[in-house]
Amino acid sequence: MSTNITIRDVARHAGVGVGTVSRVLNDSESVRDSTRVKVLSAIEELNYSPSSVARYLSGGKTMAVGVLVPFFTNDSVVRRLQGIVSALGEFDYDLVLFDVEKSDNKEGLLMDIVQRSLVDGFLILSLLPVRKDMERFLETGIPAVVVDAVHPDLPSVFVDNEYGAWLATRHLLDLGHRRIGYLSDYPDNPFNHTPVVDRFNGYLRALDEAAVTYDPELYVESCIDRHDAREKAALLLGRTDRPTAVFAYCDMQAIGIIEAAHELGLRVPQDISVIGYDGIEAAEFMQLTTVRQSLFDSGVRGARLLLQVMDGSDPPEREIVLPTELVVRATTAPPADA
Repeated sequence: MSTNITIRDVARHAGVGVGTVSRVLNDSESVRDSTRVKVLSAIEELNYSPSSVARYLSGGKTMAVGVLVPFFTNDSVVRRLQGIVSALGEFDYDLVLFDVEKSDNKEGLLMDIVQRSLVDGFLILSLLPVRKDMERFLETGIPAVVVDAVHPDLPSVFVDNEYGAWLATRHLLDLGHRRIGYLSDYPDNPFNHTPVVDRFNGYLRALDEAAVTYDPELYVESCIDRHDAREKAALLLGRTDRPTAVFAYCDMQAIGIIEAAHELGLRVPQDISVIGYDGIEAAEFMQLTTVRQSLFDSGVRGARLLLQVMDGSDPPEREIVLPTELVVRATTAPPADA
């Protein structure tokens, strides 16, 4: 089946409207025989193989699927969006992006979108709307899937962030580090972004299992970009009792830590080891040790799951847990005094 041919292409080729093609696909008796022949000929010539999902979308209310997302310029979010676009590319509808980060009414945004009937289904990416909004949204029955978060009443695609953070911290412990700093995203945020808490818990669990006492002086918070991370990391690395290694909530923060280390004359990894989380493309370029998660695949799997729900199917898996993987590169090594 071609991934480039859509129902609109068939309509143009046959010289009819999209609705006519939809009626032919659904064996409607309201289509004249001559028109039916033209449409079926166009389908054969274009090698178009419609699915039940495409048939549903062709008769949907808005021909649009919404993605509700914070931080849409963040590298990990962009990679997930690429996966979503890839999975939905063969279907004939629009993808509408709702940037929650820039909304002045974060709590009411979801219901405002629903009330204006802007989309026929939602991918809720890397956030959970407040409880009141979610309860009202669930009552509407609009198809929705959560990606990079978990909700008990909605199908979800996510990774075990606590385990991933445990992997990162365990790697540093195995190298011999005991003074391990953690650069976190802000846990108090308007998006209920649960990975922030989960990754911190994974860090704490690894320390506890290794009988290493958590030192709150080694904990720092910053925005999830390298510029703010560089400023906050400079304070941490400028201490006389600085850590020998730092685990960053995300790769972009880790890159900021490396920049701060270089500005202070510290060598990575000889003087300070750095590990990130996500596995974005920049991490490979920087030779950054990281915990890689399936960003692109999470977008693909989330989109496919939403299509199943929109088609009225009961998905075989309502919770899809994707793997995380430790990728060891050049930014981690045993501490100098090991």
